[in-house]
Amino acid sequence: MGYHLDEIPNDITKKTPASFEPSLDYVVVKIPRWTFEKFPRADARLTIQMKSVGEAMAIGRTFPEALGKAVRSLEIGRDGLDDGQGPLPANELLAKLEEPTAERLFHLRRAFAAGMSVEDVAAHTRIDPWFLDGVRRMVEAEEAFAGLRLADVPREQLRDAKRLGLSDRSLARKLGASEHEVRARRKELGVVPVYKTIDTCAAEFEAATPYFYSAYEDENESHRTDKPKVVILGGGPNRIGQGIEFDYCCVHACYALTEAGFETIMINCNPETVSTDYDTSDRLYFEPLTFEDVASVLDNEKPDGVLVQFGGQTPLKLARALEAAGYPIWGTSPESIDLAEDRGRFGRLLEQLHLAAPPHAEARNLAEAIEAGRRIGYPLVVRPSYVLGGRAMAVVFDEALLASFVAAAVASSGEHPVLIDRFLDDAVELDVDALCDGSATWIGGVQQHIEEAGIHSGDSFSVMPPWKIPPNLLDEIRDATRRLAVGLTVRGLVNIQFAIQHGKLYVLEVNPRASRTVPFVSKAIGVPMARAAALLAAGRPLPSLGLPPERDPVDFFIKAPVFPFRKFPGEDVLLGPEMKSTGEVMGVSPRFGDAFAKACEAVGTRLPLSGRAFLTVNPYDKAAVVPIGRELADLGFTLCATRGTREALLEAGVEAEAVYKVNEGSPNAVDRMEAGEIQMVINTPLGKASRFDEAAIRAAALRLSIPCLTTLSAATAAVEGIRSRQEEATGVASLQEYHRG
Repeated sequence: MGYHLDEIPNDITKKTPASFEPSLDYVVVKIPRWTFEKFPRADARLTIQMKSVGEAMAIGRTFPEALGKAVRSLEIGRDGLDDGQGPLPANELLAKLEEPTAERLFHLRRAFAAGMSVEDVAAHTRIDPWFLDGVRRMVEAEEAFAGLRLADVPREQLRDAKRLGLSDRSLARKLGASEHEVRARRKELGVVPVYKTIDTCAAEFEAATPYFYSAYEDENESHRTDKPKVVILGGGPNRIGQGIEFDYCCVHACYALTEAGFETIMINCNPETVSTDYDTSDRLYFEPLTFEDVASVLDNEKPDGVLVQFGGQTPLKLARALEAAGYPIWGTSPESIDLAEDRGRFGRLLEQLHLAAPPHAEARNLAEAIEAGRRIGYPLVVRPSYVLGGRAMAVVFDEALLASFVAAAVASSGEHPVLIDRFLDDAVELDVDALCDGSATWIGGVQQHIEEAGIHSGDSFSVMPPWKIPPNLLDEIRDATRRLAVGLTVRGLVNIQFAIQHGKLYVLEVNPRASRTVPFVSKAIGVPMARAAALLAAGRPLPSLGLPPERDPVDFFIKAPVFPFRKFPGEDVLLGPEMKSTGEVMGVSPRFGDAFAKACEAVGTRLPLSGRAFLTVNPYDKAAVVPIGRELADLGFTLCATRGTREALLEAGVEAEAVYKVNEGSPNAVDRMEAGEIQMVINTPLGKASRFDEAAIRAAALRLSIPCLTTLSAATAAVEGIRSRQEEATGVASLQEYHRG
């Protein structure tokens, strides 16, 4: 706007101008967060194309200290540089050192543990020796604990290890002790962190902003105040399944509680978020979200309450341990959170409330899973407990598939059992977000998934208000929501997923926490639900919040997922129960079709208004694809189809050209897509037999930016979008205009 740097004050010091260049007395390490486990066919090598979906940042007095914290912050199951996989043969280790991957940092540790020198590792990795020397010091300090008894560890050795960024858990593994025993011994010896202020001027000027990081030194610069205070735990690095939507909730919780007179204290390690801006909360701690690091902050601050329900699964996994250590958890209790996850106890609650759920069971090993599968009947949904984003979740159709998926689910579940449910095929899924104070419930919104059951909610198009759901079923959903929220004694936000199959309502799962749909629902109804939830968690009754009457939005609000498939060219775009989207957009319009078309355009998929549509569907969908084909023909499209789909269309009186499959000859479907003759693809796959052909079609559609719809429900919505755009130009209005009335 025309200001000069010397005219803009530095908010952190309040004395220096923005032209004063930073001078730091701390080291900051950023590590990208990759999710290659979601894309097993993708090339996992790191190249000039970005493949990470988020990042963690850590601050320390030295490079090793910051590096150790950053590794803990990634939330990939690592508490340090030791990945627990043991040594590798020399030739294999050298090959892994030479290839840049997300795992190479852990191979550096393996190389130093095997006796390689800094010079040797530098020659194989081309990593600067200065960084490698820091890693070497960390490895040597950790190895020095092997064979020692915890009671015999001298104070100086323990303090030096902590200054090199080694975690209590990694030291416990070397000492043959538990993390809590190491923590107790450390505190007994007086080896505890202090907190330093981030000032950007190496303490030349005093910082006016309370923004802290931990260090194992002597002077504590974080002085506790006497105000009533609440700690809010953030969500950590963005990754598939947990991202900015949870940071949105944390930030709104900060705003609401600050306005209510509390001192808000944020703990998070994600530099991309608003929660880690120095002026969002009253006090900010840039620390990993582990028990060790969070507990140290809580010891320093002694808060009146800790909020774990806004940052997603990350803080929820800490809730039990923090509660057991005596820290006050506000909002929905860890006991209620466990009740919602424990399939046996939750099933009994549903029986008491006279609500139906698909047949379900728990398993801790393959034998239990096979027994459950035979008892419940296939198909099954298999998923771990306490995960976000459908990690290691799958729909399985037989015992052989079950065996292949259970191992991954057991690994992701940790000490918790694997959850097994009967899969409801041909069902419609719905999501409800609500607020509850333990006795009264306020429903923010009911949204319907446009994709069919079996696709993760984070990957599905969804619409508010629900589209073509009978009023009696919506009333049943609202009644079930109130009963479940009160039955679980929710205090704050609750998200419930329902399914309707053949007119019957089923409860799929209840999440007594913030969900990824809270920002979408809040914008659709014009009510900041996360702010209200924070006040409920702090003890305010629901009637005191002055919320407007429950009501559906007047217009259609459609959420569309954004996928990273272009970054992973070897990966199939087919969707399933494991989440793969990295973000979402919203389309708004008084007409459903127009809102859907807007949402498609926002993610980069422009629905064609004319041209040729290619249809190839599995045998079960042949009857249902006929009305879609007929509507496309009515809209002026030329249809083409593979043999089986074409026969179904012709029998119903819908004309369609014949197209070869990829393995049937030329010119086949992909050839015609390459030639620009196909403007839209409808492909519903089934089974492994035709996977090669279908994958080639979907890959070509992705490469050529041709809309490719893999469910008939999405295809139906797309037809509505095309019809709407052909009939009427789209309208525009600001969100404020939508909610002004």
